Amino acid sequence: MTNVPTNIDWLNATQEEILDPALPICDPHHHLWDLRPGRITERYLLDEILVDVKSGHNIVSTVFIECGAMYRATGPEDMKPVGETEFVNGISAISASRIYGNTHVAAGIVGAADLTSGEKVGPVLDAHIAAGGGRFRGIRHRACWDPSDDVPNSHPTTIKSIYLDTSFRKGFAELASRNLSFEAWCYHPQIPELTDLARSFPDTTIILNHFGGPLGIGPYEGKQDEYFPAWKKSITELAKCPNVVAKLGGINMEINGFGWHHMKRAPSSRELMETTRRFYDHTIEQFGPDRCMFESNFPVDKVSCSYNILWNSFKRLTDDYSAAEKATLFHDTASRVYRLT
Repeated sequence: MTNVPTNIDWLNATQEEILDPALPICDPHHHLWDLRPGRITERYLLDEILVDVKSGHNIVSTVFIECGAMYRATGPEDMKPVGETEFVNGISAISASRIYGNTHVAAGIVGAADLTSGEKVGPVLDAHIAAGGGRFRGIRHRACWDPSDDVPNSHPTTIKSIYLDTSFRKGFAELASRNLSFEAWCYHPQIPELTDLARSFPDTTIILNHFGGPLGIGPYEGKQDEYFPAWKKSITELAKCPNVVAKLGGINMEINGFGWHHMKRAPSSRELMETTRRFYDHTIEQFGPDRCMFESNFPVDKVSCSYNILWNSFKRLTDDYSAAEKATLFHDTASRVYRLT
């Protein structure tokens, strides 16, 4: 039986016609997990994601991003995250059979590894590649850190200024020779440190997650207008690094402070688009469509909106874009960066 979100009635109260339903989409950022009590959906496996990707938009492929799921219970500590790649590769293989539809779920896989272990991370990366069945594409080492106790930090290996840490950089240096990319998940004050990392490793593709994590809780609550100019400047500098591409989405989480989940009804796609548009407009302006890709960040962003409403909001945002620009933003950039077939 498919697990339904705890806020399903709230989500379903906002319904819209699917905009441009034939437009091919690669969703380059979602998770898969089970037994996550406290989440909007405790289980999000193949059955659950298929409900979303088959609900109206033309999702042709997806990319799984690490979320600490199904780690190995035994064996060396540093190798335990390889269990997640083994788990996701199985789901990808099931989806690739096309028995469950034409969407290839997890056509690309991004896993986790502790890059602060320096050169010792090499065998872990090799194990991920072997376990990925030709689908493994990169690493995400979560780097979110803030001095406020009211802002959650990444675990378990996040330290202040991790992108500048010598041990982390030694581990990071192991990626390029294996043709692996890096997912940068940080908070907005850390973007300048990410820029330094990108300049130091020009041969490694870096994918900026979620606009660099603009915060709206704790000391940042109600202060988005105050820090937005600094965020813009940081994004402008980061975009000067040709090895960096940007994911457009992932800012409907509680930490972003928009408070959608407190509304009496789920937001419409127009409300989502109009409220968050300035982040999208500036990032696309700086990076260009060839280095940008829309993302769902599901099921995390399901706390604020349904899958259909989210992708409708992206289509409203690009209503006056050319057909070529839409193809690039919704599919082609992601397919190229993650080397999907």
